[in-house]
Amino acid sequence: MTENAYIHIPFCKSKCKYCSFVSICDLDLIEKYVDSLICEIKNSYRNETLKTLYFGGGTPSVLDIKFVEKIISNFNFSNNTEITFEINPDDMTFEYLKRLKELGINRLSFGSQTLNDKILGIIGRRHSSKQIVDSVETAQKIGFDNISLDLIYGLPNQTETLLQEDLSVIKSLGIKHLSTYGLKIEFPSFFYSHLPKNLPNDDTQADMYILINEIMEQYGFQRYEISNFAKKGYESKHNLNYWNNSEYYGFGVAAHGYLGSIRYSNNKNVEKYIQNPLNHASEHFVSPKEKLEEEIFLGFRKSEGINITQINDKFDLDFNYKYKNVLKKYMGKFILPTEIGYKLTIEGILLSNVILADFID
Repeated sequence: MTENAYIHIPFCKSKCKYCSFVSICDLDLIEKYVDSLICEIKNSYRNETLKTLYFGGGTPSVLDIKFVEKIISNFNFSNNTEITFEINPDDMTFEYLKRLKELGINRLSFGSQTLNDKILGIIGRRHSSKQIVDSVETAQKIGFDNISLDLIYGLPNQTETLLQEDLSVIKSLGIKHLSTYGLKIEFPSFFYSHLPKNLPNDDTQADMYILINEIMEQYGFQRYEISNFAKKGYESKHNLNYWNNSEYYGFGVAAHGYLGSIRYSNNKNVEKYIQNPLNHASEHFVSPKEKLEEEIFLGFRKSEGINITQINDKFDLDFNYKYKNVLKKYMGKFILPTEIGYKLTIEGILLSNVILADFID
């Protein structure tokens, strides 16, 4: 039984210079895309009552409210369903946010990235820092309580002092959740072929991550996953479902899903997806060995770490014996024991790719 769903909306008014995600600026395709999206939903969704629904992108807020309503009407919800909608601050009007709330959307994720206007211009964001503040305050007036912001660190010209200023503004807004990402320049982003000047180096980016952890803890936020901080009770249920290695639907172009033992991905070309939304670009049967490795990788992303009793029961093994050499290698500075198993330290998080690779045998 699958109780979580992700919907990819690939449209943007313009492409940010760091963005390597599947998105397009041809807004004339929206209506055809929504029709194909609904076709996929009706073909695959089995009418479960969802625990979470997440509209990601791209920029979901470029959709006219009638299309949001048309999509959301295909799902079943309970009073406790978390419905998240990603928003660009410059798309916002009081009426749009009000209609989202009336449709049952109860969690907003604003794509802010930074609150420094000069850096916003360098990275190609369309909005200003004032629009971020105004959007959050407007949402709060309407009655949205569960609000998240995205923050990128390691941006061109960004210093630890400027990052602290961003975090100070974020605190003043009274939001409940923050997602943080270290800048990664990947193909086919604009920055990949036009490398910006004054990029913080890897050591500085690591220092920025540590600084974010220290400041957000002072502000009363708990880091519950490598990249995510929340006030108690406001952790993203949708993202926790990923990190708990549970099933989810993926609807839309380039979306990924996990049903049964099959991980699948949809076509990355919007026009091809519109023509045939029912054809997965790839399907992979996840073997028991791969499931164990995923359980470890994803579990270590959480601040609470992995639960070895659950892993032992689920995979019929003795975790401490099977991984005794890896645990001995990293115990202390990089991995710590907990009441339920093990977790990564801050130093461990910064080397997590290397450490977790050692759990593959």
